[in-house]
Amino acid sequence: MPELPEVEFARRSLTRWTQGRSIVRTEADPKARTFRNSKVSDVEALEGALVSIERKGKYLMLAFDNGKGAVAHLGMTGKFIKRPADATEKWSRARFVLDSGDVIHFQDPRLFGLIEPVPASALKMNPAVARLGVDPLVDGLSVGQLRDAIGDSKQELKVALMDQERIAGLGNIHAAEALFRAKLHPSRKPASLADDEWKRLAKAIIDGITFALDVEDGEEIEYVEEPGAENPFLVYGHEGEPCPKCTTAIEAYTQGGRTTFVCPSCQPKSAPSKSSKPRGRKRA
Repeated sequence: MPELPEVEFARRSLTRWTQGRSIVRTEADPKARTFRNSKVSDVEALEGALVSIERKGKYLMLAFDNGKGAVAHLGMTGKFIKRPADATEKWSRARFVLDSGDVIHFQDPRLFGLIEPVPASALKMNPAVARLGVDPLVDGLSVGQLRDAIGDSKQELKVALMDQERIAGLGNIHAAEALFRAKLHPSRKPASLADDEWKRLAKAIIDGITFALDVEDGEEIEYVEEPGAENPFLVYGHEGEPCPKCTTAIEAYTQGGRTTFVCPSCQPKSAPSKSSKPRGRKRA
């Protein structure tokens, strides 16, 4: 399932591709369930200049200069790609033809993606978007915001982080990565976190997203899981391999129906006791 960095990368790409351009025609595959909430004719009526492309969590919101708009979700395998006019693209479910002749394809092999026409004025009121929680990039993520979002959850920490109505955009990968960076075990409860742990977690979430976006050179990290593919993450997908910090073998277990990766040494399951804090030396 695409996570916040992938969707943000898609937003940035769409913004770059459509800057100074107009969509003169939209084509939709009538057999694709990509438009299951809408009429294909309404999708094909999307045209004009895009005045804004926003993101909330894993959803994209496209607003046209004629008042039309659309909410899009990449699903499990959706991707926007730009190709020359004469290029064909496998699994293209929708095609946005630019006045330059180039075509932006919505490619979605497994058909879990979504494009839903919505008036531009009502994009943020769309039920799927309106119920989302705080977005780490759009809204920022201070320690207070993070604590307000998940502090009252009775779920285990990683499961709470993946609740889209609490934190919008975090998924299995980046929740696991953030908890490793923050040295917190995924099974702990939010109520067990001390002040310094909340600070570490808020910073770790932002650091992990920033890393994934690879802001410095503007290149997207590929989320590939084929055998032999390079894995850029710290713990995700590294079961049995040495921890990059302490060399302890990374462990994996099922949590909330998803696979969780953890270093048992760097991420102790029990909260540190107050009595374990080092004491100052007594004066002679």
